[in-house]
Amino acid sequence: MGWIAFGLTLSLMAEQAVMFAVPLIIYERTHSVASSGLAFALEWLPPILAYPFAGLLADRVGGPRLYRMANAARAACLLTAMCACFLLPGWTVQILVGSSVLLSVLIAPNRMAIQKTIAYVGPDQELAQRLSLLQNIELVSMAAGPGIAAAVAHYTGKLPLFGIASGAFLLAILCWRKIPGAPPTSSVAGTVLSDLALGWRLLFANRAVTLLAGANFSINLVFAVVLSANAFMITGRFHAPEYVLGMMSAGAGALGLINLVLVPTILRLWSIHRLGLGGFLLVSASLIALGLAPNVWVYGIAFLLAMAGVTLFNVFNRTERIKAIGKEHLGKVSGVFYLLNAFSYPLGGAITASVGALYGAQHIILGMAVLLALLGIPLLLTVIHYFTHAAGAERDTAPAQEQRVAGAK
Repeated sequence: MGWIAFGLTLSLMAEQAVMFAVPLIIYERTHSVASSGLAFALEWLPPILAYPFAGLLADRVGGPRLYRMANAARAACLLTAMCACFLLPGWTVQILVGSSVLLSVLIAPNRMAIQKTIAYVGPDQELAQRLSLLQNIELVSMAAGPGIAAAVAHYTGKLPLFGIASGAFLLAILCWRKIPGAPPTSSVAGTVLSDLALGWRLLFANRAVTLLAGANFSINLVFAVVLSANAFMITGRFHAPEYVLGMMSAGAGALGLINLVLVPTILRLWSIHRLGLGGFLLVSASLIALGLAPNVWVYGIAFLLAMAGVTLFNVFNRTERIKAIGKEHLGKVSGVFYLLNAFSYPLGGAITASVGALYGAQHIILGMAVLLALLGIPLLLTVIHYFTHAAGAERDTAPAQEQRVAGAK
């Protein structure tokens, strides 16, 4: 897992550096929360179509190979965008929006490749621990990425960050060059449409995973509104310097270092279901605090706590989803799962650009956070009930299966 973790850290740090720079550049050029929300919506719309195909590719070509291909394309995209912005400064916003669209498409194969690889690189009984490590890497990257980005941008400006991020993607490819891929689990002879249709059927045939997708979507939708409005909230609403935005992301990443110690311990004390429910409650309460925050410090602390809750919930979310889907069709079903949840990002950006610009971004955050708590908690309890029932059914059938095997012998 050493080279896998190091490569993931590099690529996720690069993502965070770009996500730090792009909204600030757009807001600096336009000074409009509506423009920031619209750019966020356009950036996340393409993955809605890309995720099912990316999941299918992960099943067909294997996780490590797809990861290397996606990162090579991302590096090329960033270098092209950086050169174009320097040569055509009057078109910077349009170039950034266009490159963000392409980069968002490439996030889909990257995510599917990571999930496929993590599922195969160790024993099944350690899956929750590996996914916890992945979550921690994501949070640590959130700390290092914006921190490096803010330091570099202070001396060189924001556009050179694209070159640094491109180099990080290329180094991540080198880290993954010797990782063996899982055996193909989809017949190449099968048609693309038939495999895509199978992914949809398998997802909706599993009631627990379908409801889990709904719970995950509700969290992502509120977070999409928060993320698309963050640049405006920090520099516009609270009139704080832009480095505060980097500090918020850095603080959220620092939680990964704490989680690295705490989550394995919590998993020994709590069930995975209790971990998921606790994370969801923390997310809901923190997002409500974001909507009520009177100053930038309360806003920043609430954001950190919300990210801590997401960390706990995602360990539950990813572990139970992989267990329920199984490895054979993991890519194609996860592609549909991610598609449904990726829709929350352009929708959240559109809400910020329209309703948020009309009534105020913070009011919209508060209203959606309250709805998340009122509707999401009963939904999650239903999800946990289904997963608990499924686990109990597996335990009940195991002795009978063992008796049939013994009788056959």
